[in-house]
Amino acid sequence: MSAVGAEKKVEEAEKSGELLFCGGTSWDIVGRRKGAVEGNLVSPTRLRPLVGINIRYIASGCASCHCVALDAEGRCYTWGRNEKGQLGHGDTLQRDRPTVVSELSKYKIVGAGSGRSHTVVVTEDGHSLAFGWNKHGQLGSGSVKNEIEASPVRCQVSDVKTATCGGDFTVWLSSVEGASILTAGLPQYGQLGHGTDNEYNTKDSSVRLAYEAQPRPKAIASLAGETIVKVACGTNHTVAVDANGYVYTWGFGGYGRLGHREQKDEFSPRRVDVFQRQNILPPNAVISAGSMNSACTAGGGQLYMWGKIKSTGDDWMYPKPLMDLSGWNLRCMDSGGMHHFVGADSSCISWGHAQYGELGYGPNGQKSSAVPKKVDILEGMHVISVACGQNHSMVIVDRTSIGDQLDQLDVYDGKASAEGSEEPQNEAPVTKPAPKKSVAKASSNSKRKKAKESSESEDEDEDEDEDGNDSEESDDEQVNGKNSRQRGKVSGRGRGNGAKRGRGRPPSASKSPKPAAGKTGKRGRPRKS
Repeated sequence: MSAVGAEKKVEEAEKSGELLFCGGTSWDIVGRRKGAVEGNLVSPTRLRPLVGINIRYIASGCASCHCVALDAEGRCYTWGRNEKGQLGHGDTLQRDRPTVVSELSKYKIVGAGSGRSHTVVVTEDGHSLAFGWNKHGQLGSGSVKNEIEASPVRCQVSDVKTATCGGDFTVWLSSVEGASILTAGLPQYGQLGHGTDNEYNTKDSSVRLAYEAQPRPKAIASLAGETIVKVACGTNHTVAVDANGYVYTWGFGGYGRLGHREQKDEFSPRRVDVFQRQNILPPNAVISAGSMNSACTAGGGQLYMWGKIKSTGDDWMYPKPLMDLSGWNLRCMDSGGMHHFVGADSSCISWGHAQYGELGYGPNGQKSSAVPKKVDILEGMHVISVACGQNHSMVIVDRTSIGDQLDQLDVYDGKASAEGSEEPQNEAPVTKPAPKKSVAKASSNSKRKKAKESSESEDEDEDEDEDGNDSEESDDEQVNGKNSRQRGKVSGRGRGNGAKRGRGRPPSASKSPKPAAGKTGKRGRPRKS
């Protein structure tokens, strides 16, 4: 069995364990910064509805503010933001607690993918169903008649091994010969791999551009002769590996996330030249795609990364080895909005730019880390799988080898599903008091910020926000900071400018970002002048 899903089934399906969660839980606010955000779980925390449940598969996406978990019996649980029906419960009510998708109860679900506002699942018998936002045809149902499908609909694919989602598109791997990879959804940056962005003028006299939705899954013709066995999706780019160990990337090229030493968008799969000859990927390689970067393990298990790796400093225009993790046996990895999680040996490692506790370092730990760092509370635990969302992380840990360590972790109750997002902080999560101080500080600072200059604050929101729900038309332009500085000829490349700003400081003075970056100096390295 050689597909991603099949590989995960082999490694994880027989293995199931306890799900732990860290990061933001104010789903309606997270990533949007419309006010002080409470309810962040800054340490890996158990979720009450899933305590004792054998979870074997977890999914989220670098643009997702919702989560999917599958148990050993094939039940599908979803929770989080639900404005487009992406949880599959037939409504648009936010769910704070993992809730079984009742309409999938007649299927055994073995795989799932999560986009910005849609979800795709794979059944044991090779069918695929999807729910959520369908404006660009990302559900693969063959139609865009209904913009929102709040209940599961059948995807027009068969013999599916696995499915994964980008921001507004979906990729399926199939066992059909000559059509091992199919895509549907938004073609704006070439992320579907069909050689075009399907761009057209909305009216003859208009300069406004639109991109023709592709609601019917279509095999990528240029890969018809290859068998694709692994795939990962960023917000608007795709990374795939064939059975020979060659790596292909296509889609949005900003920050060098495609690894071709240039920032050009690629409308068709292009082979990454670093991974050839002696450095092809082994069958057990791990691949990952974040919102602005890509990663994989190659010969000897060495982790390579490329794209925007840190919120400051140069971008990596081609794959470079991440020497911090040399010698580690990486079993699983995933990337979120600007953070990464790795399961290796008997440790869990995370790093990146974080705001909501998604790195899991605890109330007394640092918020962000420029270099890979162990999640101390999980030390000694065997991590089966990891998944990262826009501002949250999930881990499955093996219960058999950890004794009573699990009992020492907090348990988060969440709110009942009937409660709206009107009272997001009524039931406080079971966390340590430290985050509440920072919450109070963030609250007062946000008031100051509004008083100083509300319009510029809104611009900052767009810089730092990885969410596209509020303005769906300009996907990666928003994702990468529509209002920040331009890089090269490709627009919207300067999200680092926004990411450097202090989270709770007024953005009025032009020099304020640098002191803020220095002040957070918990990254473990001196601030660059």
